[in-house]
Amino acid sequence: MPELPFWIALAAMLIGLAGTILPAVPGIGLIWGAALVYAIVERFATIDPLTFAVLTLLAAVGIGSDLLLSHAGSKLAGASWQALAAGFALGAVAFVLALIFGGIGALPAAIIGTVTGIVLIEFRRQRSWREALKAGGGWLVGCLASRAVQFVIAVLMIAIFVWQAAF
Repeated sequence: MPELPFWIALAAMLIGLAGTILPAVPGIGLIWGAALVYAIVERFATIDPLTFAVLTLLAAVGIGSDLLLSHAGSKLAGASWQALAAGFALGAVAFVLALIFGGIGALPAAIIGTVTGIVLIEFRRQRSWREALKAGGGWLVGCLASRAVQFVIAVLMIAIFVWQAAF
């Protein structure tokens, strides 16, 4: 029967799993950190260095996919760096304001803010609603693809952890 450190690490990892979908919650980084702390506490007895190296590689791929896929989706759809910067800024402002005033509406606000920023700058730049909406949609598709990849990697990391630590 696993002991308390296992259950604490697993709880942290499940929060991290939620974080692959919710941007305000730490995701893959939290899962990796929980595995590291558990491995140190257990003196790498159940999570050996090879297993931890695999978890580290998976975490790097998951974190990299977030940056790569959302950026690639918007670039493939024609978004400029100015639109991406404006989208990031407006998304961050919308997230913070929604967090302060509405709490749970922060995620939709961040997404809407980011897409709005990209669309407005691209419309200003290209004078075409079609191209502007295409750029915003490209970011959204890339972001959703990134979240899907991160979720799958997070589940795989948790499965490896449970397999090594509990069995």
